[in-house]
Amino acid sequence: SDWITIPPSDLLVMDLVPPAQGPGQASAKARPRRVVIQLMPPPFSQGWVGNIRTLAAAHWYDGTSINRVQDNYVVQWGDATETKTLPSGLVTVGGSAYSTPVLDVSSTSKKATSPPFALPLDTGEYGWQLDPYTSTGTGLFRNTGVSGFSAGWPVGYLGGPGPAPMGARRVGIAWPVHCYGMVGVGRGMSPDTGSGAELYTVIGHAPRHLDRNIALVGRVIEGIEHLSSLPRGTGALGFYETAEERVPILSVQLANEVKDLPAYQYLSTESETFARYADARANRRDPFFIRPAGGADICNIPVPVRRLPEK
Repeated sequence: SDWITIPPSDLLVMDLVPPAQGPGQASAKARPRRVVIQLMPPPFSQGWVGNIRTLAAAHWYDGTSINRVQDNYVVQWGDATETKTLPSGLVTVGGSAYSTPVLDVSSTSKKATSPPFALPLDTGEYGWQLDPYTSTGTGLFRNTGVSGFSAGWPVGYLGGPGPAPMGARRVGIAWPVHCYGMVGVGRGMSPDTGSGAELYTVIGHAPRHLDRNIALVGRVIEGIEHLSSLPRGTGALGFYETAEERVPILSVQLANEVKDLPAYQYLSTESETFARYADARANRRDPFFIRPAGGADICNIPVPVRRLPEK
């Protein structure tokens, strides 16, 4: 009962060409390499997520390619030729949307709003931890943030007042964090924030320095091995240097368009089951371990995702 089904409209399905049997040759019998991405729910990154839905509905990504594979960092894809015309209806999103305001709803309703959103202030029992990546100032733990989980996603939080709707009190900001498998939007130099036409996923140690500097829009929930195992690019930043090195993308579709796609579920991060799971990840008690760690990095507690069991 603690598993939550992900709506098909929140899933993006990317099919890569089948693996090669020899140089430049793919097997006619091999199936495409499928990567399933869960898109970020409100209130995070919704301008970019809306653009991605528009791009997928227009089949704009079809025929693009994997263009960059940087070891212990990211895999990046998009239009390497930079000649494809973008569909109409895309929006430009400001950098302020990298995070979202958090309201104190402890005295009223605890339902999320979009945006900003409400986060219960009593977060201790669900694995929230001090997060040095959001610390500011010179004093130890001065203005320190925390990290934890909200509605099934790893997020960072930093306290502080700010503008809020009438009758509400803003207590801080929150943002999704760069864990393994998270999907983000490629961009140029600020103030450019990217449109969603170029995307990447993390395949290495969590690059938390990217948090609040670039938009995160989802996470890979199945098929990450098809990306993480690709040959590393030999160019600067892991870019492929020739068209032959790039991995063609057959299609990127919203799951509503894909036949026979299984349903997926994630474990509710608000559940007691998840709290026990997070504690078990942080404090291993099997015979191999000599002593419990007493905590774990947010990215070392991946939210469990499964295919919906058949009845």
